[in-house]
Amino acid sequence: MSLDLPLIWAAILALAVLMYVMLDGFDLGVGILFPFAGSPAERDTMMDTVAPIWDGNETWLVLGGGGLFAAFPVAYAVVMPALYVPVVLMLLALILRGVAFEFRLRGRRRGKRAWTAAFAGGSTAATLAQGLVLGGFIQGVTVKGGQFAGGVFDWLTPYSLLVAVGLVCGYALLGATWLIWRTQDELHGRARRWAWKALFATGLLLAAVSLATLFVHGQVAARWGWTGHGFDLARLARLAPIPLVGVLGVAIVATGLRRGAHAWPFLGTLVVFFSGYLGLAAGFFPDIVPYGLTFRQAANADNALGLLLAGGAILLPAIIGYSLWVYWIFRGKVSGDAGYH
Repeated sequence: MSLDLPLIWAAILALAVLMYVMLDGFDLGVGILFPFAGSPAERDTMMDTVAPIWDGNETWLVLGGGGLFAAFPVAYAVVMPALYVPVVLMLLALILRGVAFEFRLRGRRRGKRAWTAAFAGGSTAATLAQGLVLGGFIQGVTVKGGQFAGGVFDWLTPYSLLVAVGLVCGYALLGATWLIWRTQDELHGRARRWAWKALFATGLLLAAVSLATLFVHGQVAARWGWTGHGFDLARLARLAPIPLVGVLGVAIVATGLRRGAHAWPFLGTLVVFFSGYLGLAAGFFPDIVPYGLTFRQAANADNALGLLLAGGAILLPAIIGYSLWVYWIFRGKVSGDAGYH
C-alpha cells in the first residue's frame, strides 16, 4: 500500500505550526510582559527562563515555512502575496527581538534600556503580525486559476485585528504561566497576577473570535452547524468536544492558579491553544488556502514529496529530540544568578 504523501506532509506542517505557536508563544509572551516587571533584575530572570530554548523554539517556524514552500508550492505562491505585508513585519520584528536579546545583555545603562524596549516591542509586534496573518488566513484568500487574485491589504479587517489582539493576550497568558512554573519569590507572585488578568482577557477574546469566525465565511458556519437562523444541533454535537476541551483548559488554568500550582496553569494554557487550533482546522480542512485550494491540489509531485519525506524522517526526530533534551537539561526553577546568558 502506497503512502498518502500529501496527507503526511499536511500533518507535518500542521504539527510544525502547532509546536511553533505553543513553544515560541510563551517566550514571545515573556517579551510582551517585559514592561510590567518590577525591576531590571526581574527582567534578567525572565530572559534567563527562555535563554537556552528560545532559538530552538523558532526552528518550528522555519520547518513550517520551508515545508510549505517545498511540499505545497502552489499554496506558498498564493499565501505569500496575500499576506506579504504582515509576514514581512513578523520577520522584521523577530529579527529585532533576536538582536535585542543578545545586545541587551551587553548594553550599559542607557543602551540596556533601549534594548529592553526593543525586546518588548519586537515581541509584541511579532505577535500582532502573527495575529494579522492568522486572521487574514482564516477569513480567506481570493484565488482564481490557482493564483492569488486579491488586494495587498485584504488581510487588514476588523476580524484580523480582533484575532491579533486575542493572540497578544493568549501569548501573554502563556508567558505568565511559564514564569509561574519557572520562577520564584516576587517574580513568581507577580506572574500569578499577570496570569489571572491574561486568563480573563484571553477567555473573553477567544469567545469573541470564535463567534466572529462563524460569520467570516459560509463554509466555517456550515461546518459548525450555523444555518443563519440557528444551529443544526446534529452537526454542532459532532464538533462540540473541541470547545469543551478549551473550557477544560481554562478550568485547569484557573484551578491551578487558585490552588497555587506551578506547572498546571501552563499545561492548561497549552490545552486552550490546542483546542483553538483544532477548532480552526475543523472550519477549513482540507483547504490549505481557505477557501479555494485543498492540500491535494497544492501538493508537489509524489516523487518530490517522497524525497522530502526521507529528509523529514531524519530532521523531525532530530528537532523533537533536541528540544526534549534542552528542556530537560534546563528544567527547574530559574534564580537571578542562573547566568544562562
